[in-house]
Amino acid sequence: MSAVIRILRVALLVACAAMAFGGAQAQTSSDLVTNVQVVGNQRIEADTVRSYMLIGVGDRFEAGRIDRSLKSLYSTGLFADVTIRREGNAVVVRVVENPVINQLAFEGNRKLLDEDLRAEVQLRPRVVYTRSRVQADVQRLVQLYQRSGRFAATIEPKVIQQPSNRVDLVFEINEGEVTGIRKINFVGNQRYTDGQLRGAISSREEVWYRFFAADDTYDPDRLTFDRELLRRFYLERGYADFRVVSAVAELTPDRSDFFVTFSVEEGEQYRFGEIDLTTELKGLDVEPLRDVVEAETGEVYNAELVDDVIETLTIEVGRLGHAFVDIRPRTKRNRDVRTIDVTFAINQGPNVYVERINVIGNLRTIDKVIRREMAISEGDAFNAARMQRSKERIKALGFFEEVEVTRREGRFPDQAEIDVTVEERPTGELSFGVGFSTVDLLIGDISIRERNLLGRGQDLRAALGIASRRQSFDISFTEPYFLDRQLSAGFDTFLTRSDFSDFAGFNQRSIGFKLRTAFPLTEVVTLGFNYELRSDEVRDVDAGASRFIQAQAGSTTTSAIGYVAAIDRLDDRLQPTSGFFGRVRQEIAGLGGNLHFLRTRFDYDHYFPIAEGWVSKIGGEAGVIMGLGEDIRITNRFFLGGNNFRGFANGGVGPRDAITGDALGGIIFAVGTLEQSFPLGLPEELGILGRVFTDFGTLTESDESGPGILDTGSLRVSAGVGVTWASPFGPVAVDLGIALVQEEEDEEELIRLNFGTRF
Repeated sequence: MSAVIRILRVALLVACAAMAFGGAQAQTSSDLVTNVQVVGNQRIEADTVRSYMLIGVGDRFEAGRIDRSLKSLYSTGLFADVTIRREGNAVVVRVVENPVINQLAFEGNRKLLDEDLRAEVQLRPRVVYTRSRVQADVQRLVQLYQRSGRFAATIEPKVIQQPSNRVDLVFEINEGEVTGIRKINFVGNQRYTDGQLRGAISSREEVWYRFFAADDTYDPDRLTFDRELLRRFYLERGYADFRVVSAVAELTPDRSDFFVTFSVEEGEQYRFGEIDLTTELKGLDVEPLRDVVEAETGEVYNAELVDDVIETLTIEVGRLGHAFVDIRPRTKRNRDVRTIDVTFAINQGPNVYVERINVIGNLRTIDKVIRREMAISEGDAFNAARMQRSKERIKALGFFEEVEVTRREGRFPDQAEIDVTVEERPTGELSFGVGFSTVDLLIGDISIRERNLLGRGQDLRAALGIASRRQSFDISFTEPYFLDRQLSAGFDTFLTRSDFSDFAGFNQRSIGFKLRTAFPLTEVVTLGFNYELRSDEVRDVDAGASRFIQAQAGSTTTSAIGYVAAIDRLDDRLQPTSGFFGRVRQEIAGLGGNLHFLRTRFDYDHYFPIAEGWVSKIGGEAGVIMGLGEDIRITNRFFLGGNNFRGFANGGVGPRDAITGDALGGIIFAVGTLEQSFPLGLPEELGILGRVFTDFGTLTESDESGPGILDTGSLRVSAGVGVTWASPFGPVAVDLGIALVQEEEDEEELIRLNFGTRF
């Protein structure tokens, strides 16, 4: 009986297990995905859609999986709409594909080119269109316009439907007007006026005459720079505690202008306290270095002067043979007496070598032109003195508005990179000259010159003079590094017809050429040699001309060799503000030709900056020509007046025929100039400077013998005022000169005007 019961129990357990397994089997089969069906896709393959999903065949139907699959499909950016539903054991995915961009265009843009706008947007033809991408591109374009000063710009994207689920996307642009700065205000300033602080920053208020300027448009980056400029302004004047509390720009309701307000805290003014030098370098005596420290106890503290002293000391110590130095200023602020003690600690710096020299900012000038002016090369020991000299040499080229030579760390601690950053200036010149004299003489000339031909540093000039008394044409060319050596070579060709009938009673025709070369003897001294071959003809002599001039009729040939020695320490060749330039020239004629003479000329100019914008100039020129066994013909004599002696007409000074009044020229001359240029109180960006000047000198010895020659050799003096304007159309100079000391026979000139343009 018990055996039967055990058999029944086992059978019952087996039946229950079978029923349980069958029920589980049925439940599992009904909850599994047997098919994933994609509906609505046109370009995208069904398998591609399935690959983005997180539920597939054989997976259970779970709400979490379906939700994550939905999010995954949306995140691809390929679909405008996605729905997922269950039909039996199948998952049906219905998609609406985003269109593809067929064409992308911009309308309404005039200030910015299509190429500039396309570079800013991310969307392109054949890229999937989405609203989020369009809005992101709209925001980028708006920011681009804001960076160009157009905060009123609006951009509206338009979508044009095309067949096959394609669209044309058009950005309709309303650029608006440039958003300028209506007013710049300062809050908290007591030591300096709003006008003084406006002059210290780079941003400017809108004014009618700034139609060519861009600094009166609002720029957030410029505002940040202005904060730094204000800090420098106060630190240079002793306000060591100065800080800019805030700089706020408020846009007017019509979005046409900004009001900019700077809130500042000036603090107290400090003066220099004790100034000392210390060093740990063996063999370095700091006592001689004290002479180059311009800062003095009791002077108003100047943070920029401290930096200048560090730079000067670094250069001087480098010249004494210590290439690796580290100079740091240690300051101690004495708030009770408002002084700052400064100790310049000269210590041994790490041994650093130049790893690389980087040239930055040269868009037109080739690297080679800049690199050959470097006084330091890659692989050399770093030397601050040579780096400073490199900056001076590059700036002296005259090709760049700004030149910065800075050092930064290299790949390794013992290496440094030198960055040469330049801002190019126009080097082409198209100039015109016009002169007006008291005898209604009109003088004019036109010349075109490129001082950096094709970015190679070559100088090419062509000039055409057309005037009532002179017609000339000349071409000159100079290669500054002939055969890739520090040897300049060039030539000049010329053809000149001069009408001296009004003041000398004859016409002159000259034709010829000159070959020249020059090379440096030192960093600032150059020596050059030249050869000239020319033919001069005195013709069309007036019947009533001076007998001395009538005797000069005919043609001569000059074959001459010469040399030029020059010293150049100017800070800028085109617009010098400090330094000097001196030159001596000699030539001897007689190696062929039929004239024999020795001509010597000297000239010198020295510039002194005496205050901001104030530059004094002292200059002079002298010359003498001596005949070698013969008299000097009128074609080789000196004439004085016009540009080289303001207040007097061309040929207005010097020996004359007492009967006819004709100028005979002279063989000895000397003229000096004192000039002071200064700002006129006008906005600096106008580029207008005034000047006062006086010229003084003499011309004598016509090398003619016999009675009837007026030649006192007396000193002549003129004085006047002038104005220079760096106009948008080129430099303009006007001089008003009056003869103060003259002889009765001299001819005066009241006004001289010169103007031109650069490109």
